Amino acid sequence: MKEISSFTGFKPETVRFLQELKENNYKEWFDERKSVYQEVLLEPFRSLGAMLSPAMYNIDPMFDLRPIKMLSRIYRDIRFSSNKAPYKTSMWLNFQRMTTHWENFPGYFAEFSAEYFMYGMGLFMPKRKVIDHLREEIGYSPGSFRKMAQIALDTGFEVAGEPYKRLLSNDLPEFYQPWMQRKTVYVVRTLPLTDKRLFNEAIALQLMEDFSQIADLYHFMAEIVAEVEI
Repeated sequence: MKEISSFTGFKPETVRFLQELKENNYKEWFDERKSVYQEVLLEPFRSLGAMLSPAMYNIDPMFDLRPIKMLSRIYRDIRFSSNKAPYKTSMWLNFQRMTTHWENFPGYFAEFSAEYFMYGMGLFMPKRKVIDHLREEIGYSPGSFRKMAQIALDTGFEVAGEPYKRLLSNDLPEFYQPWMQRKTVYVVRTLPLTDKRLFNEAIALQLMEDFSQIADLYHFMAEIVAEVEI
């Protein structure tokens, strides 16, 4: 197995490659530039995953930190996708527990796309009973939840996820409604591709810091899932 090099940041060519791939999403173009893909996207992501792994282990020792499990594939499985372009125009890391289904269990991610760099944590496609229980627990202990949620907001994250078409009735103040009114709920932070931190190790240090800041919120969500029979 090839040794993973130290992470020194992405490259300006990373942005260029993804933007050009978006305009030239076909096999012949990609095959001619596969070595570029490996140099400016795949290898930096492998290095970033390795650099983040100790910090992520401290957050949850049960995270699956094998590179093959952390890294997305550039190749799209067009058998089950309405998008028949053969390649994805983004790549991402994810940190998830072993033997769990990512749809229901909270996880962390960091994504580099042709438009932005985004990272976050949460429940991305949970079953209804998971999100129902999340709302119940927020209602049971709004004070402790607000502290965790406020830390995420103060760190620069925003609440995101698919909202319900109709508002769900509850007695909580407005602060809680972004969390209460969604089928999926997570926090995300988006950086422009002009952010200089992306091109040196500063982005890895930023991810370590920000992911650690929302660790209590992660564990809160993980406990919610553990209490629900999936």
